[in-house]
Amino acid sequence: MARRERVMRMSVEQPLWRALTAYRVLTMLYAIGLFATAYEEFTRPWIAVGYYVVLAGWTLATLPRVASAAACTKRFLAVDLTIAVVGILLTPVADAHERVQSGGPTLPSIWTAGAVLAFAVKGGWRWAALASSAVAVANLVERGAPARDTVHNVILVWVASIAIGYVVEVARASERTLARALEIEAATRERERLARDIHDGVLQVLAMVQRRGAVIGGEAAELGRMAGEQEVALRTLVSGGLVPVSRASEDAAQGAVVRAVEEPDDSTGPVDLRALLAPYASAKVNLAEPGAPVPLPGASARELAAAVGAALDNVREHAGEHARAWILVEDEPGEVIVTVRDEGPGIPEGRLAQAEGEGRMGVALSIRGRLRDLGGSAELISVPGQGTEVELKVPKETKSSRGKAEQR
Repeated sequence: MARRERVMRMSVEQPLWRALTAYRVLTMLYAIGLFATAYEEFTRPWIAVGYYVVLAGWTLATLPRVASAAACTKRFLAVDLTIAVVGILLTPVADAHERVQSGGPTLPSIWTAGAVLAFAVKGGWRWAALASSAVAVANLVERGAPARDTVHNVILVWVASIAIGYVVEVARASERTLARALEIEAATRERERLARDIHDGVLQVLAMVQRRGAVIGGEAAELGRMAGEQEVALRTLVSGGLVPVSRASEDAAQGAVVRAVEEPDDSTGPVDLRALLAPYASAKVNLAEPGAPVPLPGASARELAAAVGAALDNVREHAGEHARAWILVEDEPGEVIVTVRDEGPGIPEGRLAQAEGEGRMGVALSIRGRLRDLGGSAELISVPGQGTEVELKVPKETKSSRGKAEQR
């Protein structure tokens, strides 16, 4: 089946940009409202009116600039901070001296904090410290002396902006770490899927060629020996390190990028498991199944049938070509249980761990790996001399189908 790559873009700071956009508009209206209520107290109100016209036009025209880190350029930040500083310095020119000395609000009022916060979200705590320092100097010049309330407000803006800048830096680092972890997980799952396919096909053929070549002898024996060497090399490759994954993007504008292989949707509807297991029945394999259909999502049914096939391959390989096996299918209310039992010699204790260390992933990947990906389980019970029993459980409702049902 066709598989496609799904690209997930994560950005933990994007909500901060949306909040900053709303903050700038609200504080602009707040500053204009303060001026309107104290209009008569201004000595040169026309200067304030001219400034608020510029402030309102700039705030509304530059809303797209504070929508993301990519749009928020250094030039924009410089102009934005300049407008805030100019507004602070114009306050004693437009407002009455008594109001300025008594701690009255500056022309931009708390809109100034938005300009500083834009520096913090864009560049972290260092940029925030630079912008808040410029605002602090402007406030001190506006008052003419370091009054207690002015120093209090300056320190508050300085500490808050640096703290937010630091939090943004930590969030970006965490975002990149999470993206890296998700890519590693996706690559591991894809490697396991490929390993299962290789085990079910290529490795089985190579093992068969090796055995048949040893029996026939002559040139076939040499061919079998070469097939055995390739089988060992391929098993080593399959059970080796993780598939290299691309480095998570560090572009703060777009957020971290994760590329993962997405399983195809089962748009064809449920599949009767009995139809997929029927080909396994033979004179040596007895299949016991319910009289009614056993519906499962297409992907679940195919993976479960493949796991049954892998279990039967193990029976033939370890119990012999003439060993008998039994398949029992049970249709429970919430899950489907398939049991594969043989009359072979059983599995010695510790043999599975040893086989996995040798790169033989029949049980680890072809059986347990498949069931784990489906949200099910595979339990293997073996007593030396009494055969082996593999119990496979698969839920009828997969995670993806549950998610789609909830969305509906």
